[in-house]
Amino acid sequence: MDCANNHNPARDRSFSKPKYELAQVFSKFGHDFKTRTPLLPDQHKVMHHIEVCRTTQLGGHIEKCDHCAFEKISYNSCRNRHCPKCQYLTKEQWLEDRKSELLPVGYFHNVFTLPHELNPIVLYNKKACFDILFKSVNETLQGFAENPKWKLKGKLGWIGILHSWDQKLLDHYHIHCLIPACALSFDKSKWAHAKKEFLFPVKALSKIFRAKFLGHLKELYKKQTLKFSGPCAQYKSRKDFKNLIDALFQKNWIVYSKRPFAGPEQVLAYLGRYTHRIAITNHRIKDISNKVSFTYKDRADDNKTKTMALNSDEFMRRFLLHVLPKGYTRIRHFGFLSNRNKSKNIAICRKLLGQSHIPKIKEQRSLEEKMLHLMDIDITECPKCKKGKLKFLKDIIRRKGKTKYFDSS
Repeated sequence: MDCANNHNPARDRSFSKPKYELAQVFSKFGHDFKTRTPLLPDQHKVMHHIEVCRTTQLGGHIEKCDHCAFEKISYNSCRNRHCPKCQYLTKEQWLEDRKSELLPVGYFHNVFTLPHELNPIVLYNKKACFDILFKSVNETLQGFAENPKWKLKGKLGWIGILHSWDQKLLDHYHIHCLIPACALSFDKSKWAHAKKEFLFPVKALSKIFRAKFLGHLKELYKKQTLKFSGPCAQYKSRKDFKNLIDALFQKNWIVYSKRPFAGPEQVLAYLGRYTHRIAITNHRIKDISNKVSFTYKDRADDNKTKTMALNSDEFMRRFLLHVLPKGYTRIRHFGFLSNRNKSKNIAICRKLLGQSHIPKIKEQRSLEEKMLHLMDIDITECPKCKKGKLKFLKDIIRRKGKTKYFDSS
């Protein structure tokens, strides 16, 4: 699938300039919000990075047209993974890298969701809870794949993508799973195909997932690893924590499963929607005059697009709920797709599947080449005369509040 030759309206929209940006919300309301609200250092950092992204504060460079002498200023990006302006190329390059790993089989989409009663504990123990969430999902899926009842008797490979929000920016912790519809035998000599309609029954998955996660959560409690602050302080005592666990064991947990995708193009389209998504995009922000208005899809009303208005403090509070722990990896590979042995296992899988055509190995491209390949946009073309090429003229370096220019010589 050549991204440059396929028109994609969603892509055009993501690259067009929105009327309002998250950076404007932070610039307009952020100072007062920070004086009233205690924030973690990582949250301060995210706000600052988003606010200064592609501004003079981060420096940049000047390019000059070799035909008409037009000069263009480009400011640097913050590259923060929570920034709405810094995810597009990262996402597209990640998708390009995955092309060489896709197998000629169907792919299932499963979603494992934590009940909202756990939100306070997860919020104050993000890394520990996210770790056991990934672990519980993997143990659940691999356990089913090994069970002779489901006729796979092997190891699954899957990609997990952690999300922490819903359409209204509230905390909603879940993992999207992309799973090839087959398993590799433990001696790596056989390949077992899953059923066409579903991978495993969701009711059975939800029960095992519930048991796995709550079991790991109890272990964290016994080791005194969990922090009980703010809203989750009510569960600090052994009795109250046990009551919570008992109540959650009685609750039906949600696992979603979708029929397998038809081919690699559908798989990539799916991945593009979920991999590098953040809590809200700039295009969803519709007004910031007094309150912050943004669009959302109402799942309870046939996914109709509606508009919600929040006061600025509440909007920023909700957004900052989703700041990840420093260095935390939210996209992970498991089973025969785990990073350690992925290349070897994929080669074995292709051989067992009799795949004659091997997808082209990923290439390392410059920024200019990426934009031309992925967006069919030549960023070296002069925007004024459309004839000349933009050539580097000088750097713009921001130091101690002053802008300094350094030419190529």
